[in-house]
Amino acid sequence: MATNEFKEVYARHARMVYNLCLNYLRNTDDAAEATQDVFIKVHAKLSEFKGDSTLTSWIHRIAINTCLDRLKAAKRKKRSFLGITIILADAQVPEIPVFDHPGVELEQKEAMQQLFAAMDRLPETQRTALLLKTTEGLSMEEIAAVLNISPKAVESLLSRARAGLKDFRRPTKD
Repeated sequence: MATNEFKEVYARHARMVYNLCLNYLRNTDDAAEATQDVFIKVHAKLSEFKGDSTLTSWIHRIAINTCLDRLKAAKRKKRSFLGITIILADAQVPEIPVFDHPGVELEQKEAMQQLFAAMDRLPETQRTALLLKTTEGLSMEEIAAVLNISPKAVESLLSRARAGLKDFRRPTKD
């Protein structure tokens, strides 16, 4: 693959990938690392891209899978750490930062943490469809292409995701 071709792909998609990773991982450092991982994968596989979907859909899929893999690895690491902590009864569990999103002001962070916690309880496909629709602004057809499902199935996923979030209430100011 030509270096210029990859540079062009990177220039057109880097911001989108970073924002998607940030919405999944909610930490700027993790999002930056995941973005690098995504483009390493894109670089390695770009010559194999068959064009069955749009390049953007293909990159979305790689970014989503990369983020999901990172989240699963973090859960495994956290469970392992907590298990060791329980065994070593004197050890303290450190505060693990779970929210570091630069676009959210301090007074909104608590509400956003609650919203993201509610989103974390959704099944992966519902959460992914919701993020692609609300944060990426993708159409039903584009989401369907990324998830490799029908637009009707996307509509159903979004409906169930919204129903799953209906219990989310922003805290009222005292």
